[in-house]
Amino acid sequence: MELIRKLGVLADAAKYDASCASSGTNSRDSKGGRGIGSTDGAGICHSYTPDGRCISLLKILLTNYCVYDCLYCINRISSNVPRARFTVQEVVNLTLDFYRRNCIEGLFLSSGIIQSPDYTMERVVEVARVLREEHDFRGYIHLKTIPDASPELLARAGLYADRLSINIELPTPEGLKALAPEKDVDAIQRSMGRLSVHIAEAKEARATPIALPVSGTRRAKPPRFAPGGQSTQMIVGADATTDSTILATSASLYGDYRLKRVYYSAFSPIPDAAGALPLKAPPLVREHRLYQADWLMRFYGFTHDEIVPPSQDGQLALDVDPKLAWALGHPEFFPVDLNRAPKERLLRVPGLGVTSVQRILSSRRVRRLRRADLRALKVPEAKVLPFVQLQDHVPTTPGDNRAVARALRPEVPVQGDLFADMFGGLPAQGAVAAPVVAAAPLPLAQPVQPALIGP
Repeated sequence: MELIRKLGVLADAAKYDASCASSGTNSRDSKGGRGIGSTDGAGICHSYTPDGRCISLLKILLTNYCVYDCLYCINRISSNVPRARFTVQEVVNLTLDFYRRNCIEGLFLSSGIIQSPDYTMERVVEVARVLREEHDFRGYIHLKTIPDASPELLARAGLYADRLSINIELPTPEGLKALAPEKDVDAIQRSMGRLSVHIAEAKEARATPIALPVSGTRRAKPPRFAPGGQSTQMIVGADATTDSTILATSASLYGDYRLKRVYYSAFSPIPDAAGALPLKAPPLVREHRLYQADWLMRFYGFTHDEIVPPSQDGQLALDVDPKLAWALGHPEFFPVDLNRAPKERLLRVPGLGVTSVQRILSSRRVRRLRRADLRALKVPEAKVLPFVQLQDHVPTTPGDNRAVARALRPEVPVQGDLFADMFGGLPAQGAVAAPVVAAAPLPLAQPVQPALIGP
């Protein structure tokens, strides 16, 4: 098969994997000072997929052959799709050629399982080794690892990759057993645990000061191991798992394995699908709300069990973002005094993000804040005022949900700055934009059109 045809097949087969953001790593040193590539974003030409996702990595599969028969996967062994397979050298050449043309900032490489997990993982690791050792490639490399591969191969992968990921696939062991019976949740968790230990040990070793020997020669620093950490992805909407269960699983992954990111991928119906799968994809806004809820857990001090109230049957509201929904459900928490409240309370105010809160904390050391100061601090007044108290402002109807909803009528955020708009300035590393989709109206019959993001 011609190389261009292979690229078309294997790039298209990789589009279902969302966990490919190139964030969280640092720069690499070349051996001779003339290495190829960089993990910085400067000078990189980004391309956009038809659904609005921003792609700056060469995102391909080594092969879409697979011995597994996961019901939700387009590349399963029983699927009738065109098959292709790259050689190691073809992937290396494509990566270097696209980088020299300023089209990508690095490589995201995954693969179907061929022959055995160890054989496949060895081929994936070899691509990264050739790029690093033979071509001194310093760009970003993200490898999708295979849980059933040997611990030695996983350890080698971390020496060459900036980030590693192992897909948990589905939020619950029951869902995985029903839709992917050949995959073992225990093997996935063991591999995540091993990677977590390797990452922690490498960070500790590199942070420890190196004592110079008596001779005065410098010792080499301990090797890096996946400095961008590890991530995972789970499919949303392929089974009946609720949002509250999904967030509980994510919270457990963050706590147990110190994951950098959990990515949520809305289920996409596939040709010749099994009867156990739904006929329709879930609304894409559900994926968007899960990302917002995930952000609240990671940066805003929310726990997973307070984001989804019991009254909603375990599902996030689709018409308002989770932070606003929580605020409307807890009028006793407001108003929050911007001049006195601690950081933890300020982070729960709709419209205030991490950056905005830091500005408020710094400014109020100098003077008591007034309403006019919000503009100078770039705080969205319409979103914040119904929930806060200032030197010259007290909400006229604290706790009045209808008045609050009217004041906070959402607008379409700027597509490239979603998190800054929704959460008040928190940088969204690795987040990319997707098309605007209309959601259901608020009870006040005012249309809501939240912008959706991909991972």
